[in-house]
Amino acid sequence: MAWSASSTRFAVCTAERVVLLYDEQGERRDKFSTKPADAKYGRKSYVVKGMAFSPDSTKLAIGQTDNIVYVYRIGEEWGDKKVICNKFIQTVRLANTKNNKSSTIYVTDSYVVSLTSNVSGKGILSGHADGTIVRFFFDDEGSGESQGKLVVHPCPPYALAWASNSIVAAGCDKKIVAYGKEGNVIQTFDYSRDLSEKEFTTAATSPGGQSIVIGSYDRLRVLNWSPRRSAWEEGKPKEIAHLYTITALAWKRDGSRICAGTLCGGVEQFDCCLRRSIYKNKFEITYVGPSQVIVKNLSTGTRVVLKSQYGYEIDEVKILGKDRYLVAHTSDTLLLGDISSNKLSEVAWQGSGGNEKFFFDNENVCMIFNAGELTLVEYGSNDMLGSVRTEFVNPHLVSVRINERRQRGVEENKRLAYLIDMKTIATVDLVGGYSTGMISHDSKIDWLELNETGHKLLFRDKKMRLQLYDIESSTKTTILNYCSYVQWVPGSDVVVAQNRNSLCIWYNIDAPERVTMFPLKGDIIDLERNDGKTEVIVSEGVNTVSYTLDEGLIEFGTAVDDGDYHRATAFLETLEMSTETEAMWKTLSRLALEARQLHIAERCFAALGNMAKARFLHETNAIADRAAQEHGGDGTDYYLVRARLAMLDKNYKLAEMIFLEQNATEEAMDMYQELHMWDECIVVAKAKGHPMLEKLRRGYYQWLLDTQQEEKAGEVQEGQGDYLAAISLYLRAGLPAKAARLAMSRDELLTNEDVIDRISTALIRGELYEQAGDLFEKVRNLRKALECYGKGSAFLKAVELARLAFPAEVVKLEEAWGDHLVQQKQLDAAINHYIEARCSVKAVEAALGARQWKKAIYILDLQDKQTAAKYYLKIAEHYAALQEYQVAEELYIKGGQTKDAIDMYTQAGLWEQAHKLAIKCMSQEDVTVLYITQAQEMEKQGKYKEAERLYITVNEPDLAITMYKKCKMYDEMVCLVAKYHKDLLGDTHLHLGKELEAEGRLQEAEYHYLEAKDWKATVNMYRVNDMWEEAYRVAKAHGGANSHKHVAYLWAKSLGGEAAVKLLSKFGLLEMAIDHATDSGVFEFAFELARLSMKQKMPDIHLKYAMFLEDEGKFEEAEGEFIKAGKPKEAVLMFVHNQDWDAAQRVAEAHDPDSVADVLVGQAQFAFEQREFQKAEAFLLRAQRPELAIKYYKEAGMWSEALRICKEYMPSRLGELQEECGREAGKKGSSGTKGLLEQAREWEQTGEYARAVDCYLKVRDPSNSVLVEKCLLKAAELAVKFLGQSQSMEVTRTVAPQLVAMKKYSMAAELYLNLDLIREAIDAFIEGEEWSKAKHVAKELDPRSEEYVDQCYKEYLKNQGKVDSLVGIDVMAALDIYAKQEQWEKCLEVAAKQNYKVLHKYVALYATHLIREGSWDKALRLYVHHGAPANPQNFNIYKRLFVEMVNASGMNCAEAYSSWADLRDVLLSLCENLVKSSEANSSAHEEFERMLLISHYCATRSAAQSLKQLDTMAAQLSISLLRYTDLLPADKAFYEAGVAAKAIEEGNLDSLDHSDFQGTDIPFEVPLPAQQHVPGCSQQQCSNSRPCTGLCLQEEQREEVKDWVLTMSMDQRLEQVLPQDERNTYEASLVAAGTGVHSLPCLLTGYPVLRNKIELKPGREVNKDAWYKFMMAVKVSQDPVGQGDRLWVWVQPLLLMIVLLALLQHHLGRKEHM
Repeated sequence: MAWSASSTRFAVCTAERVVLLYDEQGERRDKFSTKPADAKYGRKSYVVKGMAFSPDSTKLAIGQTDNIVYVYRIGEEWGDKKVICNKFIQTVRLANTKNNKSSTIYVTDSYVVSLTSNVSGKGILSGHADGTIVRFFFDDEGSGESQGKLVVHPCPPYALAWASNSIVAAGCDKKIVAYGKEGNVIQTFDYSRDLSEKEFTTAATSPGGQSIVIGSYDRLRVLNWSPRRSAWEEGKPKEIAHLYTITALAWKRDGSRICAGTLCGGVEQFDCCLRRSIYKNKFEITYVGPSQVIVKNLSTGTRVVLKSQYGYEIDEVKILGKDRYLVAHTSDTLLLGDISSNKLSEVAWQGSGGNEKFFFDNENVCMIFNAGELTLVEYGSNDMLGSVRTEFVNPHLVSVRINERRQRGVEENKRLAYLIDMKTIATVDLVGGYSTGMISHDSKIDWLELNETGHKLLFRDKKMRLQLYDIESSTKTTILNYCSYVQWVPGSDVVVAQNRNSLCIWYNIDAPERVTMFPLKGDIIDLERNDGKTEVIVSEGVNTVSYTLDEGLIEFGTAVDDGDYHRATAFLETLEMSTETEAMWKTLSRLALEARQLHIAERCFAALGNMAKARFLHETNAIADRAAQEHGGDGTDYYLVRARLAMLDKNYKLAEMIFLEQNATEEAMDMYQELHMWDECIVVAKAKGHPMLEKLRRGYYQWLLDTQQEEKAGEVQEGQGDYLAAISLYLRAGLPAKAARLAMSRDELLTNEDVIDRISTALIRGELYEQAGDLFEKVRNLRKALECYGKGSAFLKAVELARLAFPAEVVKLEEAWGDHLVQQKQLDAAINHYIEARCSVKAVEAALGARQWKKAIYILDLQDKQTAAKYYLKIAEHYAALQEYQVAEELYIKGGQTKDAIDMYTQAGLWEQAHKLAIKCMSQEDVTVLYITQAQEMEKQGKYKEAERLYITVNEPDLAITMYKKCKMYDEMVCLVAKYHKDLLGDTHLHLGKELEAEGRLQEAEYHYLEAKDWKATVNMYRVNDMWEEAYRVAKAHGGANSHKHVAYLWAKSLGGEAAVKLLSKFGLLEMAIDHATDSGVFEFAFELARLSMKQKMPDIHLKYAMFLEDEGKFEEAEGEFIKAGKPKEAVLMFVHNQDWDAAQRVAEAHDPDSVADVLVGQAQFAFEQREFQKAEAFLLRAQRPELAIKYYKEAGMWSEALRICKEYMPSRLGELQEECGREAGKKGSSGTKGLLEQAREWEQTGEYARAVDCYLKVRDPSNSVLVEKCLLKAAELAVKFLGQSQSMEVTRTVAPQLVAMKKYSMAAELYLNLDLIREAIDAFIEGEEWSKAKHVAKELDPRSEEYVDQCYKEYLKNQGKVDSLVGIDVMAALDIYAKQEQWEKCLEVAAKQNYKVLHKYVALYATHLIREGSWDKALRLYVHHGAPANPQNFNIYKRLFVEMVNASGMNCAEAYSSWADLRDVLLSLCENLVKSSEANSSAHEEFERMLLISHYCATRSAAQSLKQLDTMAAQLSISLLRYTDLLPADKAFYEAGVAAKAIEEGNLDSLDHSDFQGTDIPFEVPLPAQQHVPGCSQQQCSNSRPCTGLCLQEEQREEVKDWVLTMSMDQRLEQVLPQDERNTYEASLVAAGTGVHSLPCLLTGYPVLRNKIELKPGREVNKDAWYKFMMAVKVSQDPVGQGDRLWVWVQPLLLMIVLLALLQHHLGRKEHM
């Protein structure tokens, strides 16, 4: 579906591929069939997927699934022939209908599922099957938004819409997502949980871009953009049953309607209207969106769509200017429009409270005046044409001309003339935005108007003088006095004016002195120009006379403007010479020359009598004619013609250039000589090397002397090098400055004192002091030069000279210079000179005069406060006037006038700032008094808003409220109450309502009553004033559901009779009113209404009236009304109710015999109430109602009587009654227990055992449990003895649980056993905790239940926490409880008695617990004690123990040996077990082997650290550990290696220099630890604010390490390389750098074993030197104090290590070597 751009056509394509065309009323007007891309595929080979109209609505583009787009020309009228004018084979392409070509816009990998454009139609969005949304701009309109892939939607975006502020997409996931301009999600509407919602199939955006409609199954959802919230708001969805899936949406271009197409072929049209109103009964205004309004002329049917281009909400639309022009406001813009031309504009406009004045006198421009500013807006343009400041907005004092008459070479001509003040006119070029002139006049101006081209201005002053101003030449001419009327003739520059009794006409305004005048007898009232005729309409009393102007003269101007000079000449030839004709000839001559129409120009000059020019042009024309004959063309391009024209225009340089281009030097020289232009002639001769050059010069010099041109002669002499002669000539010519210049330029002249004296004397005489000073300075007469400079005010040169020669004079000269500049009004320049002269006060005054405020402040800040105070105030006043209040405040404070600063803020309305400042320097009471006083002054002046702000500032809102109340400004008063006394808002509204009601201002009172939520008071107010329509309106709008009906009823009641019936019928409330009248007891009114309109209601009214009378106790009257209502039985019942039995009997017998029985029943009921049972029974039996007798006996508790009556008269109900009797006894509880027992015994005696059992079971007496127990047992006994198996089973299952609840477990179990319910009996014993009986029963009667009993017993022991008892039954459960209770020793003790697997399960749990608590050392000892099994689930524990130990602090010392030995033992045990397990040779096994080797090195290092002789070995082990930094903390390993190396090699620290580990087996890239692991401060020394972890390094130590490393790296004596061995490899590396050969490490040092090795076993070697050194250290360390024993402790582990290595060999499956 698609709407045309003109909104007059609507196209729908059906499933049959036929396009139907409808008009805007929905009537089908035309149709045509589409065609396939290739006829051989048939008509059903495609479907239509998209349609779009062209902008002119005459073409329709149709996109088809057979990969083609056809463009059909459908014509401008219905029924025009439909033809294909373009076709495009299509992908995603841009088609050009003009050249029938298409081009690819972009290519994607997924097919297009949706396509939409933005509001302006200059950008498109495409949605694709993979969810991609792509944006493309033909013109981004300056938005700067990106193109290409914008966002990926979660599902294919079949519903895609591009609104003004966001992009909305939806699809099969039942979610609507709004994306920002760059693809960010800003809102999501999720309907996925709404089962009634189906997938979204299509979407459409309103033309204004403010609303979106999304279609799905049976539903249209509407989203509206909220500018205030900057978010989408969901409107109420439109649900239409059986509409089915909506497949297409099309929004009418004017926004007034939207059409929805469905899967089933239906098209629904909806009206889109927010509101609609009728304006002046002439226009219909329809708001189709917040930012779009349709204005329709009701008489002509024409429509204008007024739309905000920026999406702002349109507030109100007005139609002004003789119902031709539209005006509408938004929050930030102003919309204007010309209805007749349909030109609309929207310009930025800040709200001014509706105080603008609009003038529509110019049909091209709207003039808007607001707050002293005139703004011009051209219809059809969205930019302001111009804006100027003026206080005069009379249309006669403003003139605007907008392209009213086209001129050659001028595309845009827009001019404005307006008054700046009453005597000054300004003209502005609106295209360029610059002023073209300023016209000052000596009298007040009362009328002005530009001509149509904007080049000339007519204006008239108060003295009736008419002035003409030529804007281009800036000349003003008075052309008429006593002017009472003036006007430009439309379409020309002819002026018509009236001077007293004369009609004045200027046919050629270029010659204002030439005017044509005619006598008049009246006054000119108008000027008309139609059909080639111009008439001046003159009122002569009662008659109107027209004077026809000479259209030929007027046409001259038209011919000139058209450029038809021959027609203009022919026209002038017919005229006699007059002032007007002469002016026209002059104009034509100028224009003809510009256009090079020389013959016409010649004729013009001849007509004007300028024979010189005419002859010159005649000769020129002759030359041009000859040139035309020789060279062709018109001859005007011939060089001689062009040169002569240049001469005629006095452009001699151009003529010279033309001559010289043609090498016509003689002609150029002749031209200059003829004109006496000797200089130019000589220049030409010199340039061309002419032989007559010298003769020309002599003749020129003599001519100069003869004509007394000494200056020129001097220049000639100077040029020839005769300087003395030149000086003499200059002095004779009175040009001493020129002579001085020459003298100063020649050194030989400066030495000639006579020449210098002559020149200086002449200079001083001529007061050319500066030049004299220059001359004196040149000849080194400095004092004279300084004096001359001073006299000539050449202070710059004077100061520079003084600085060099007379320093003491500088300050004085600077001050004089400043004074001079002040006199010259160059105050800005004087400031610095005063500063240099140290005249601060003068500098400040000059800065103030020059408006250099910041510079003045800078100077003042350096002065004392007393001097600066008065100047600070002046500057502060300036900044206050500029509204730079912060700066002004500071200056006022500096000047000591804080009060003035407060007044400044107060006058500016900045109450908060004023208040803040006042608080600083005044007491709170003074501030309050000041503000209240100021507010009262404002109040007297009527400045209520300002007064309110003052009151609020000092927290006195009540005074503001009182002010508004006193002034009866209730709206403002209510706003303040709502803000400051919200609790009193309702009372305030109510009070105001009452006051306004008393004043008769009912509409306003209504507003306040409703705001107070007291609509009833509003209704009563209108009722009192007999304004029933208003009362009904208010009640209907604000009252409850029936309130308006009540008001209508009261209205009708006040009218009465036929009027009431008509009124109620009008509202459809007639029947309701009758019912209400009867319900209200107004029976007369009810009878009246019923009698006049609804007689069928009369019986009902009689009935209600009778009931009313009955309530009133008027029984006789009520009886009559009941009978009239046809309800005699009601009368009978009335008397029965009142126990008037005789009257009741009488009425019943007379009018309703069937009611006699009711009377007897009533008497019986009364007798029962009186306890006269026999009498009552007799009445009921007479009435044949024995069931009532039974009922009454039952209610009285007389069950025996009830049973008697039942047995005699209703034996069939006897059994039922007996059961009811039993139930009743059961309900009575303990009070009914006796009855139940009696009933049970009675049933038992009669053999009704089932009923007896039921009675026994119903016994409930909480106070007598023994009785209840007996009854239960009795019931069970009877059931077992006399009832069937199923019944006895049911009874037992009922009784036994109750016995269990009574803790009679054995009894309950016996009952169960009696019926072979073994499991239930066991459960009873278990519940009673009689475990032996339960086990016995299970063993004897149901062996399968023994396990069940045991399981329950285990659970019992668990729950009771009797673990010791549980061990003997379920040891695993007991162990779990021990572990849960953290009784780990007991747990491991018991587990140890079980198998190895169970033990290590709980060892692992205990170890995990210890590690979490940070006791990893205890966990390690646990595995030392119990061994380390190769369970994979324990691997993490072993790794965690290793990690904790290598990360722990204080482990690099001799005392840590035992810990390292324990870790080594555990890892050794683990590796042995791994060899025997399935994890052998796995990656985990290899990792633990590496950990074992690391722990061995660490243990050996700790052993070596106890002996000074083994420090080197300990250091070597620390360095060897560096190759395992993938498992060890890198910082700790390197730090320990560095410290060890530093300690043993103070003189040679090469082993520490590790700048490059590439080529070694030490990892080059290692993981950095999350925290530092190097040894640090003690907790007592730690300065960290957090608890010390023992791993921090003090900042001093860290800096010490850094400094040491830096020192060593900068020490030139150290060789910056690693120490190498015979392999040319780092000595600690196991891998040779060149060959890659791997050497075995020494078990004592970790270094590679290259020679002198001792093989402990294959693959395990030690260096012989290291071995002997180690053994010797052990031997020599023995001493009397026992040190040897301690060393043996360190040696023994090494020997043990040898044994351990043997064990390693064993578990690796190798042959033992020792």
